[in-house]
Amino acid sequence: MNFPTELQYLYGEPASRAVIRTEPDDFRVIEDLSFEPEGSGDHVFLYIRKTGENTDWVARQLAHFCQVSPKEVGYAGKKDRHAITEQWFSVHMPGRSPLTWSLFETDTIKVLKSVKHTRKLRLGSLTGNRFQIRLRQVTEPAVLLSRVEEIRQGVPNYFGEQRFGHHGGNLTKGALLIAGKLKERQRHKKGLYISAVRSYMFNQLVSQRIEQSFFAQPMAGDVLMINGSQSCFPFEAEDETILSRLQSGDLHLTAAMWGRGRSICTADAATWEIEQLTPWQEQLAGLEKLGLNQERRSTRLMPGHLTIEQEADDQFLLAFDLPAGSFATSVLRELAQVSSAAAQPDPEAE
Repeated sequence: MNFPTELQYLYGEPASRAVIRTEPDDFRVIEDLSFEPEGSGDHVFLYIRKTGENTDWVARQLAHFCQVSPKEVGYAGKKDRHAITEQWFSVHMPGRSPLTWSLFETDTIKVLKSVKHTRKLRLGSLTGNRFQIRLRQVTEPAVLLSRVEEIRQGVPNYFGEQRFGHHGGNLTKGALLIAGKLKERQRHKKGLYISAVRSYMFNQLVSQRIEQSFFAQPMAGDVLMINGSQSCFPFEAEDETILSRLQSGDLHLTAAMWGRGRSICTADAATWEIEQLTPWQEQLAGLEKLGLNQERRSTRLMPGHLTIEQEADDQFLLAFDLPAGSFATSVLRELAQVSSAAAQPDPEAE
């Protein structure tokens, strides 16, 4: 099955080039948990700064140190190995005496805070992440700065390359799994492969909206999402306030996260989405059979508190906030032709 990977740029292909991840400090991520730990309970929450380590590896080391099963360790989101990141982990330790967390620390792992809570930390329990990314060897610096002003208005909310695996491996395996040509016993891996197929379909819809000049223009039957929430409602053509709210970023257009059940997308928009995904009818039917429900995702990603600082003639420090489930690579790809000095990012480092 052929899966083209070219996606449309919202502001045209960037003229500038830049290099990221030359050093771990060039890419920093700070996690914003969606709640405050209560201060009591059987789960110990640890706020950890890690350098050059991936999240799963740190979780396994934590389980070993605490002498518990890896299943007793939780985290809200995976963070890239090739970075300095700050994130929360939880360990289920009922009735245990407090441990000396400094003994767990290494040159690359620091425990910044510990606090108790009543429940395990689950994936997705995030408000978002704060990114600080150093761009080196920047060409066309003036163009880069003008591009920053454009992306303040939003970028396509594409799923990043992490979702699809190295050389699109997750996507290929997902298609084979749906076709019945691959068996995968590990539930986690199966979920990754299926998610890659679903995310690919979403990306295609967003890219086609840009190519056909519908990215900022609602059509009859479109579904709108309120900024900062998952709350959706149908577009009413006679509502004159919708366009101004879309322009201000208070509302976003959405595209399908494919699954079974009746979509709230109707009329012209529903017909249009089905037409764009015609080449992948087998995959769409497979997603429905797997029991995934129809959902909507915003087509636009608004980077919050976006700043850029020029550190040298060809070096800039970019910072911005993103909501949970979105990708920094979606911001970077609209800004410049970016290459990484480090290895490939870890899968699902959102």
